[in-house]
Amino acid sequence: MARRTALITAGPTREYLDPVRFLTNASSGRMGFELARAFHRAGWRVHVVAGPVTLPVPQGVRCVHVVSAREMLAAVRRLFPGADVFVATAAVADHRPAVYSVRKLKASGARLTLPLVPNPDIAAYCGRHRRPGQVLVGFALETHDGRSEALRKLREKRLDYMVLNGPRTLGDAHIAPVVLDTAGHAVCADTRRSKRAFAASLVRLIERRVHG
Repeated sequence: MARRTALITAGPTREYLDPVRFLTNASSGRMGFELARAFHRAGWRVHVVAGPVTLPVPQGVRCVHVVSAREMLAAVRRLFPGADVFVATAAVADHRPAVYSVRKLKASGARLTLPLVPNPDIAAYCGRHRRPGQVLVGFALETHDGRSEALRKLREKRLDYMVLNGPRTLGDAHIAPVVLDTAGHAVCADTRRSKRAFAASLVRLIERRVHG
């Protein structure tokens, strides 16, 4: 039997406003890399599209390094058609500066207004272009109304599962996840566990979905 392929996004994106300044977040990429490691150990072929991270790439995993959300989308678009599973763990910046300055913006002491424009929604793109049999999983980091927001995103983006978690997980080795299915049921919930342990359990859940 041919090996199945998992495609994972990981880490933050950087959205530059000039050559030295950018918008980003505190994502380390750890969750995505732990999932990549778990899929590889389970015998999958694994591709990771990673934003700027300092973690080493797990052995046996192919990694495409990108910087911005648009670069991440371009890499995902190339790899998604060949993937059996797509897991969007990356903390993609929702917006980017409307204008990029080729010169460093000088401090003037005046108030600065920074116009922003929306970035592409990579998980939603995959949901729109999925083929029968693909399994899609998203991650939703919420600070309030978490369950309802995660379920809304799950359905709007046409995913199979959404992993709800909070800001404490950013850069941490642990996570307190709730995995929701399209019916709104929590198929997995933990108060706090290591990302490595959760990655292994999430891979088992996905494999049951793929084989079922």
